[in-house]
Amino acid sequence: MTTPIRNIAIIAHVDHGKTTLVDQLLRQSGTFRANQQVAERVMDSNDLEKERGITILAKNCAIEVDGTRINIVDTPGHADFGGEVERALSMVDSVLLVVDAVDGPMPQTRFVTRKALALGLRPILVVNKIDRPGARAHWVIDQVFELFDKLGANSEQMDFPIIYCSALAGFACKEVEEMDDLPRGENGMPQGTMRALYDAILAFVPERQDDIEAPLQMQILSLDWSSYVGRIGVGRVNRGKIRAGQQVTVVHGPDAKPTLGKVNQVLRYKGLERIPMDEALAGDIVAITGVDAID
Repeated sequence: MTTPIRNIAIIAHVDHGKTTLVDQLLRQSGTFRANQQVAERVMDSNDLEKERGITILAKNCAIEVDGTRINIVDTPGHADFGGEVERALSMVDSVLLVVDAVDGPMPQTRFVTRKALALGLRPILVVNKIDRPGARAHWVIDQVFELFDKLGANSEQMDFPIIYCSALAGFACKEVEEMDDLPRGENGMPQGTMRALYDAILAFVPERQDDIEAPLQMQILSLDWSSYVGRIGVGRVNRGKIRAGQQVTVVHGPDAKPTLGKVNQVLRYKGLERIPMDEALAGDIVAITGVDAID
């Protein structure tokens, strides 16, 4: 029996809580132990990104909820990195649009949101920092509707689910009024879980239905490097299966000469780590090593 898969990307303005949200999704899904230290900015690992507080290279992580693997892809937040944006979005089937409950949608997210809508992706709106003083959730939702309309969203994309949350406090609600009924901790902050967001992802994001019996096709969408294994290709298996030790043909374009290669390792994501596996099936986002011809 194959594991159901959901592939999502996260779109957010800097400081709107994307990294804290990912921390909570990882922690509450059991990926991090309760006593384990979570990096302050787990998705921002590139040196330039740390320095500037932005996301340039798309990162991947994965969680498992109710027997379903959820692959999470980070997206660059700047128009200067449009190629990275398109490659990241082409791996997924929906996006979480994270918006501050006070600030609303910001110009930085407009570019990535336009790309997502143009690809036909249906978003889930996550109104974050709902416990922040001055939060105005209904105004924020109106602003998102206006933004989507200006960006040419279709009727299905305009009919998006909404989750209200505080990534910092670690709770999510389907209705903003539910926050008032949550118990309070010693610090006075509401206490809850991210269950409502997990449920929205499982219910709304379409499950991959790719043909696992077809000939292999994997689209490499980003590259990484390890001093131990060399070049690492990250991408989505569009059809078929890919196995460790498999001979593959690398094609760089319709007019390019095919190149042969051999897959050394197939790695799936578990939390922020890459875990070796025997094979990956169509629909999954994985990393492969050993194929030097990918670039």
